Amino acid sequence: MAIKKGIGKDPRTPKEIREEFASAKREFKKASGADKKAFDKERFTNPYADTRILYGDPDKEIRTVMVGIDMEAPEILAADRLIEKGFPVDLVVAHHPEGAAWAKFYDVMKLQVAMLAKCGIPKHIGEILLKDRMGEVERAVAPANHLRSVDIARLLGVAYMCIHTPADNHVAAYLQGLFDTKKPEKLSGVLAMLKAIPEYADGLKKNSGPKILIGSPDKKAGRIFVDMTGGTEGPKKVFPRLSQAGIGTIVAMHLSEEHFKSAKDEHLNVVIAGHIASDSLGLNLLLDSIEKSGRLNVIPASGFVRIKR
Repeated sequence: MAIKKGIGKDPRTPKEIREEFASAKREFKKASGADKKAFDKERFTNPYADTRILYGDPDKEIRTVMVGIDMEAPEILAADRLIEKGFPVDLVVAHHPEGAAWAKFYDVMKLQVAMLAKCGIPKHIGEILLKDRMGEVERAVAPANHLRSVDIARLLGVAYMCIHTPADNHVAAYLQGLFDTKKPEKLSGVLAMLKAIPEYADGLKKNSGPKILIGSPDKKAGRIFVDMTGGTEGPKKVFPRLSQAGIGTIVAMHLSEEHFKSAKDEHLNVVIAGHIASDSLGLNLLLDSIEKSGRLNVIPASGFVRIKR
């Protein structure tokens, strides 16, 4: 259901996603030996490498889920403790990818090509820019001990999965639609719109809410680009292209120091909505959509705040 709903909010067209599935099947057909045996057949129907069942029986009936932003070994231990106390936790759901989904999460960055194309950056340019950045992220992730939390779930018998890009697609589509409709004139208006959203209002109380990172409240917002999906931050070299394409303001979850400097050099406004608040909004929108097919009992944890619409 999460994959289905995520595809519904994906910046790519259905045709582009079908082609990705077809490409995976061609790759599998050409593979042999150990490569064929280890091939991830989930790719035939799931375009999100960062969204996977990590441990547990896929046919298990789910009624109560413990959902959080970072659900690792401590949170799995907490779920096991709740089960001991009589709380029926059927499944632990992490937002940020874990296990094999973390090891390959850079693959979802490909969808940023479609995001950039909507801003006016040709796809062939986007593909070139993303190729180097994906390699950079892949090298950074490769040395990690990806299976630590999955092993804890296995040892304790706790069902475990992660949902990353489908939730991020929801927050990106929601905010982009909001800004495209209301077209705030100044950065103060952008900030006011974010602060009116419950998840961001909650973030403000916790000193992690929306703020202007580059620009000033009375500065013109111009055309707004919501950069909140696609795995992680895109290439630094994209900022000149965004400026040339007429983007005036970027609304993002977070921004690294290097990306901050690049955006500033291009005189782009940047509004940081807040990482955990944005993740909560994306998860809430996704859970609301999933719950239309059947009610879930949600136990929020690890920074996630459940707000229904």
